[in-house]
Amino acid sequence: MPGMSLGIDLGTSRVTIYVPGHGVVLREPSVIAVDKKTDRMIACGQEAFEMLGRTPDSIVAMKPLTKGVISEYDYAEKMLRTFVRRVCAYKVIKPRVAVSIPATVTEVEQRSLVEAVLAAGTRRVLLIDEAVAAAVGAGIQIDLPQGSMIVNIGAGTTNIAVLSLKGIASSLSVRVGGDDIDEAIVRFLHNRHNHVIGLQTAEQVKFELGNAVPPEENSTMQIKGRNVVSGLPCLQEVNANQIFEAIAEPVGEILHSIQRVLESTPPELAGDIMNSGICLTGGCSKLKGMADAVSRFTGVDCRVADNPSDCVAIGTGKSLKFAGNMFSGVFDVGQFSYPLSDSARL
Repeated sequence: MPGMSLGIDLGTSRVTIYVPGHGVVLREPSVIAVDKKTDRMIACGQEAFEMLGRTPDSIVAMKPLTKGVISEYDYAEKMLRTFVRRVCAYKVIKPRVAVSIPATVTEVEQRSLVEAVLAAGTRRVLLIDEAVAAAVGAGIQIDLPQGSMIVNIGAGTTNIAVLSLKGIASSLSVRVGGDDIDEAIVRFLHNRHNHVIGLQTAEQVKFELGNAVPPEENSTMQIKGRNVVSGLPCLQEVNANQIFEAIAEPVGEILHSIQRVLESTPPELAGDIMNSGICLTGGCSKLKGMADAVSRFTGVDCRVADNPSDCVAIGTGKSLKFAGNMFSGVFDVGQFSYPLSDSARL
């Protein structure tokens, strides 16, 4: 249909596009592979993800987004343009787009994101706070006069907010997420066992053995990698208790961030949260025991939303209908104090 709308979760590890009435139509890793000499894009998405750590010197595979914001503008634009064309290749009218952003992005980072999305072939851009989008995608009624708490744990950032009456009562965005847990596993194996692994392997270990609470079963796993001393490929056996120890620091940062938001929440809304509980979204919310860890730390019931990885994308798409009625958490291009470049207006 002409003039279609898109909701884009522009995540550090994955780009998800939601079309109202059609559901999630694209879910690809936010990775691009480029020829160093010609600067020509070779692949993006899943095909480029499989190249990470396996490319020759002439090709570089990278993630153009870091901690929820664009770090490589040109590559992010090429990747977004490819994804948007896949979704609406034959549409005469450019789509309007809602994109999720962390709450703590600077105006410069907002401008970079808006211009990249406009240059990718869209006609209008709305920026939606990730926590607001996650709450809408999780099915939380944010227009009621009662407090609801949402915690979106992504790859690069964790966004926490208390919502009431279509607005944000208290919020916090910290640049800690699933990638930091992966890096903690890499550091632990290097320091404890002189065993070097890549981030993709660390992510597999995280979901196989990772636990946000002390594990009930101390299961083990053989991890392929390279020994630092000999320089040769080898196998290293690790157990769930060791991985729990490895990821304790980043998980603890997330829990203390939740506590900081609860400390700044008005008492009436805090009472509502005691009744409704805390809702977790984001890919890292699927870490074993994450909801239990939050519940034990705060004393508040906690649950993981249905389909947590897609909640932000679904919420951005649905937010387009009532974006103008929101009191906070939604930003239109016309609200920004900076002028957009000529290339982004084309």
